[in-house]
Amino acid sequence: MTSVGITAYGAYLPKRRLNRAAIAAANAWMNPALKGMGKGAKAMCNWDEDTVTMAVEAGRDCLTGIDRATVDSVTLASTTLPFADRHNAGIVLAALTLDENSESIDVTATQRAGTTALIKALKAGGNALVLAADHRIAKPGSAQEMQLGDGAAALLLGTEKVIARFLGSHSLARDLVDHYRSANAEYDYNLEERWIRDMGYDLIVPEAAKQALAKAGVSAADIDHFIMPATQNGLDARQAKRIGVKAEAVRSNLNREIGEAGVAHPLLMLVHALEEAQPGQKIMVIGFGQGADVLIFETTDALKQLPKRSGVTGQLAKGAEDNNYQRFLSFNGQIDYEWGIRAERDNRTAQSTAYRKRDSITSFLGGKCTQCGTVQFPKSNVCVNPNCQAIGTQVDHPFADLEAAVKTFTEDNLAYSPNPPLQYGNIGFNEGGNIYMDLTDFDSGTISVGSKVRMVFRIKDFDDKRGFRRYFWKAAPAA
Repeated sequence: MTSVGITAYGAYLPKRRLNRAAIAAANAWMNPALKGMGKGAKAMCNWDEDTVTMAVEAGRDCLTGIDRATVDSVTLASTTLPFADRHNAGIVLAALTLDENSESIDVTATQRAGTTALIKALKAGGNALVLAADHRIAKPGSAQEMQLGDGAAALLLGTEKVIARFLGSHSLARDLVDHYRSANAEYDYNLEERWIRDMGYDLIVPEAAKQALAKAGVSAADIDHFIMPATQNGLDARQAKRIGVKAEAVRSNLNREIGEAGVAHPLLMLVHALEEAQPGQKIMVIGFGQGADVLIFETTDALKQLPKRSGVTGQLAKGAEDNNYQRFLSFNGQIDYEWGIRAERDNRTAQSTAYRKRDSITSFLGGKCTQCGTVQFPKSNVCVNPNCQAIGTQVDHPFADLEAAVKTFTEDNLAYSPNPPLQYGNIGFNEGGNIYMDLTDFDSGTISVGSKVRMVFRIKDFDDKRGFRRYFWKAAPAA
């Protein structure tokens, strides 16, 4: 019998983990009660990261060892898409060098967008890549600022080499307003916790879960991994008990390590569960937001044959503590610093050039000479090998996943960067080819000639006058 389900997974968390104690200390003068929430850390985007860049990284992790030509569709779920009217999933598709004839769609406007996108893709069939990412910004000094974190998850679906069979689901739409953000609002408005718990989770989640169990033909007592993101302590265990799921099945919500990653969080917890699950175990995933989505999976023997990838566990291990609360505010545009005259340059993007060069800029495709095998970036009509110089022999060659190292570098404290010093240099690829590019995620003074780097898709710069942002690839620490 052919069954549909999850065939691969991936995750991405920003390297920086802002210490909640630093947030509490900075705001203690106006809200001393925040000290009680000052435990653990939250994953925070670097200035050059957003929902799109995180989704790309999660997608790359998910597609480890996968032939990208087999992917039929891409869905990007988020409530913090950088463009309100531009195909965000299309940017991700191009950065992942997927076939532009693939279906692609953005799903948004509810915290259960990730689970809704997952259900739709499972029912549609095909080899579908579902990505969920969120970069939510909360009002400074608020409880939400302490709770929210940034992150992305990716799941590849299909019918071959299924690692977790899809057993069934149920979706319940109920317009209970626990929070909202109007179209032009900067921050969410949140309702009182008792309202959310008593009239929201307590009534909606058990009702939806019991319907999903009935459809899947599974007993609540058989669930081995119970996944329900929530920022209120103990709310997940409370719902598991109401549904009839055993207490030991309730999984860590990861809030202490990374915060609550919004639309991405149910999928991040699912990835974490798949990393630790044994074949034959049943997983319940709940997405909550103006109703609930409940999905039930059963892991298979193929789970243990999946090629190694970073996943949530690997991303947790890469985290670096950050105690600079003001830098966090600056990265999110919540402090208007005086950056000096050098920051006043006009960053208007030449859209016609960006379109013509999209294979180089977004997909990071260089060239490889079919005559002598020389690899080069950018691709051109003439081979750069002085002993070859063949004309018209270049074919597309992907650079994003090539191993590379720093050949020269500069840390510039005079040029403008949202995170000084500006770091850039000449990067040499092991396979051949060099590129002069920006570096990111290095602490000042940690770069050296020979440092191993990996390519990451990031924001190049912002055009504040026209509300546009440009993307390109940068070199980040390899480990």
